[in-house]
Amino acid sequence: MIKLYTWSTPNGRKVSIALEELGLSYEVIPVNIGEKAQFEPDFLEISPNNKIPAIVDGDFALMESGAILLYLAEKAGLLSPPYGTPDYWRMMEWLMWQMGNFGPQLGQAHHFLKFNPGISEYAEARYHTEAKRLYRVLNLRLENRDFVCDEFTVADIAIWTWASRFEYQQIDLDDYPEVCRWYLSLAERPAFQRGYIVPVDVGPIPLP
Repeated sequence: MIKLYTWSTPNGRKVSIALEELGLSYEVIPVNIGEKAQFEPDFLEISPNNKIPAIVDGDFALMESGAILLYLAEKAGLLSPPYGTPDYWRMMEWLMWQMGNFGPQLGQAHHFLKFNPGISEYAEARYHTEAKRLYRVLNLRLENRDFVCDEFTVADIAIWTWASRFEYQQIDLDDYPEVCRWYLSLAERPAFQRGYIVPVDVGPIPLP
């Protein structure tokens, strides 16, 4: 059984939702980052960067949410097009977009807009502007599409978990109708609802 070390954050929820979608058995080991449990020596052995999520599958430990998503998709043979095909690389393109843009930039928006308002007007404006730009990119991509790629993949999961904190980013999803449609359709999936409350149920999925 896979051991999932996680907390209730967008990156943590990527993996719990993927595990639920894939139907893989897993054991949840909470890592309370508010109490700095990610810096405990035992966790460092699993995740040298002191970040959640991480998994242990047998004797194999893996950190970094994007790598974990790809590993799980390969293990289950689901949520990813065949390796090396154009569809596979399109999925990778949007997964890397999330890892390099949508996640880090929205994380900065959380830091300044949600948790440290008033510290820096410049930073608040900078990251709010970038958040809106990224939502415009996603909205354009989702025009006439049910998913980010031609089928439902781990890229959708990775992007959705960050969009689920639209309130932290001071984003009105109604301003991005294609994103809103996609977001709500995924929020209705039972696996998303189960994975969202791992390891702590902090309430229902936010809805616009």
